Amino acid sequence: MFHKLIFNIGERLRNPSIRKWFVFLKQSEHWSIEQLEAYQLAQLKDLISFAKVNSEYYKETFKNIDIKSFTSLKDIQQLPLLSKQDVILHNEKIHTKHAFKKVFTATTSGSSGDPLVYKREESADSFNRASIFRGYSWHNVQPWERNGYFWGFDFSRFKQLKISALDALQNRFRMFDYKEKAFNRFVKKLRKATYIHGYSSMIYQSAKLINDKKLPKPKHLKMVKGTSEKIYDSYTEEVQKAFGVPIISEYGAAETGIIAFECAKGNMHLNMEGVLVEEIDKQIVVTNLQMKTFPIIRYQLGDYIELASKDTKCSCGMAHYILNEVAGRVGENVYGNKEIYPSLYFYYIFKNLGKKHDIKLTYQIIQKEKGILIFNLKENLTNKHEQLLKQEIYNYFSDDITYNINQNVKKKAGNGKTKSFISYI
Repeated sequence: MFHKLIFNIGERLRNPSIRKWFVFLKQSEHWSIEQLEAYQLAQLKDLISFAKVNSEYYKETFKNIDIKSFTSLKDIQQLPLLSKQDVILHNEKIHTKHAFKKVFTATTSGSSGDPLVYKREESADSFNRASIFRGYSWHNVQPWERNGYFWGFDFSRFKQLKISALDALQNRFRMFDYKEKAFNRFVKKLRKATYIHGYSSMIYQSAKLINDKKLPKPKHLKMVKGTSEKIYDSYTEEVQKAFGVPIISEYGAAETGIIAFECAKGNMHLNMEGVLVEEIDKQIVVTNLQMKTFPIIRYQLGDYIELASKDTKCSCGMAHYILNEVAGRVGENVYGNKEIYPSLYFYYIFKNLGKKHDIKLTYQIIQKEKGILIFNLKENLTNKHEQLLKQEIYNYFSDDITYNINQNVKKKAGNGKTKSFISYI
C-alpha cells in the first residue's frame, strides 16, 4: 500500500492527466476497428489543423493541404514524409508556438544517429505512460508493484546513489553487473518481484545464468517485458525456463510514443489511439496522434516491419491491428568486395535457420573492413549447424564476403543497447 500511495502522489504531481487517459484506454480497447479508425481520423485532422496554425515548419509544408477534404485515413498519403534528418535540421521550426500549461524536455538515445531533443506536453506524456500501464494491465500487473529493471548504465558513484534512491521510491531494483555476489543478491530480490523489464539482452543473459547455475527461480513473476532491443527467438525458451513466463515485447520510440504492446495471447497490438502506422516498402511510417508540442506526422522511424493482414483476429478479443514483426534497421549497408547489401539480409539468414532447421541463435554482426564480416554468436554450434549457417550466408552474399564466426561470445553488463549489426565503415 505504501508504494501504491507514493506512486499515486508522484503521478498526480508529474502526470495529472494520466488517470483520465488510462480510463479512456481501458474503454477504447473494447472498440470495434471502425470506432478505432474513426477516432484516428478525428485525431489526425485535429493534429494537422493545429500544426498548420502553430508550427512554422508545417505552415509551409502543409500550405496546399485542405484538411476538409480528408474523409478517410488513406488521405494521409497527401502529406509528405518526415525523415529523421528533417526533425533534427528543422527542430525549432517544427515546434509549435503555443502556451502549453506543462511541458517536459525529452531526448532520444541517439543510438542510430544524432540524439533528438524536443518538448512534449504533459497530456502527450501522460497518454504515453497510460499506454504502457494499459499494456501492463493485460498481464495483471500494476506499475507500483515490486519490479526488477535491466538497463544500460555508466554511472559515477554519486549517480548510482541517486538512481538507487529513485528506484527505491518506485519499488524498483536493478542489476549493475553479473559478478557472482551482486548477481546472487539481485536474484534473491526477484523472489518478491511481480514483473521485470528492460533491455532484452540483459534479461536473456540473466535467465541463462539462473538456469546454468541452477539458482532458485522466482515464483511470483507475472510479466517479463523486453524493450529497446530485438527479442531473438533464442531468448524464448531460456526466459520461460528461468522466470516461468514468456518474454513479451513493447515497441516504440521516444518521439512516436508506444507503437505496439504484446497481449497475453502473444500478439503485438498497435496502440491505435496513440499512433497511425503505415507500412511503405516494408518500412514503418508513424504519426503520433497525441503530441502537439512537436508534431510527428508521417515519420520514417527507420525500422523494417511486417504488419499482419487487417482481417487477422486475436483471441484476446481486441480489434487493434497486429504488428507481426520488427525485422531490422533501415539504411545500414553491408559492403562486399564488389556489391552493397542491406543489413536486412542478416534478419533473413537467421530467420531461415529458425524456420527451416529450428536453429535459434543470438547474434551480432560487425563490419570493420569492406568485404569482411565478423559473426559473434552467444551459442556454440555443432558442425552441422555451422555448415547450415555458412550455406545461408552464401545464399545471400555468395563469394563477395569473407567472414569469421565466433562462438560463445558473452555480452558484458552495462554496455547499453545491443545492436544486431554494427558497421565501422
